[in-house]
Amino acid sequence: METLASAMRRENRRFKAPSSSASAALSSGRVPLVMAFLSCLAWLYVAGRLWQDAQTRMILSGLLEKNSGNLPKVLSVEDKLRNLGCIGIGRKIAEAEMDLTKAKSEGYLWGNGTATGSSEKKKLLAVIGVYTGFGSRLRRNVFRGSWMPRGDALKKLKEKGVVIRFVIGRSANRGDSLDRNIDDENHRTKDFLILESHEEAAEELPSKVKFFFGAAIEAWDAEFYVKVDDNINLDLAGLIEMLEARRGSQGLYMGCMKSGGVVSEEGQQWYEPEWWKFGDSKTYFRHASGALFILSNNLARYININSASLQSYAHDDISIGSWMMGLNTTYVDDDRLCCGSSRQEKVCSHA
Repeated sequence: METLASAMRRENRRFKAPSSSASAALSSGRVPLVMAFLSCLAWLYVAGRLWQDAQTRMILSGLLEKNSGNLPKVLSVEDKLRNLGCIGIGRKIAEAEMDLTKAKSEGYLWGNGTATGSSEKKKLLAVIGVYTGFGSRLRRNVFRGSWMPRGDALKKLKEKGVVIRFVIGRSANRGDSLDRNIDDENHRTKDFLILESHEEAAEELPSKVKFFFGAAIEAWDAEFYVKVDDNINLDLAGLIEMLEARRGSQGLYMGCMKSGGVVSEEGQQWYEPEWWKFGDSKTYFRHASGALFILSNNLARYININSASLQSYAHDDISIGSWMMGLNTTYVDDDRLCCGSSRQEKVCSHA
């Protein structure tokens, strides 16, 4: 007969924990469940993001469609100019370009002809500029007492169409006694053309001629502009008669024409630093003597307009001659303008 103890041991064996193999089988059955759960979570996350992006795109598309009517249209250049009010300016620019082309073809003859009101007023015959320096006061006084009128006579000469002025620049030390003396003298005599932008010095003579023609043509509208050295006496009546006979002519370059050798040795008188530009023969081209030369209105105006780009040489007469070579210029070689000649009818002589 089974004892109570045996029965209890049998019951304990029925409820004993499963073996290790059963536990491993149970664990391996849980892994697919966990993976499936994680896959569902990932799918839900991706689906949510896609839905959110789709909603964002729908909102942006709606805003773009709503505001598409307010977007600016593609404007042409003409539309932009009209909107900015620049069509008138563009027209003026085109007209200015046409005027410039015409002026170039006529030698920069601004104001000539019937296009401007200035044509109704007769031009002066000539502006005569007498080069002078700070130390030439006594020589100026001699001129004022000989061929050059002064005071009321100088004013009456201008009324007849001729202006005469002593031409001088400013001192290297602006406002010093040299400048003040010239200002005081000019206050008394009223016969100076002071070149405010030019520094008066012997080595600056080539640039002085630019400033002279520029200042003269800005101050007076004349048929001719005459440059004279301050060691030259003029037969003023003879010069006026010569110029009157050529009134209305354009492109005239008048003087005592000459040429000569180029001095290439530094330290010698008349040395030309740019000597190599004149070729192997070292000979200057034909040009008017620097003692006295005359330019017509359009040539003087050309120098004024283009002064910044004109090449200057060591001497003002060579500089002027080089500028005239490139233009449609009529050279007038007149013996009466040769101040050193023995001709009786000449209009100038050395003082």
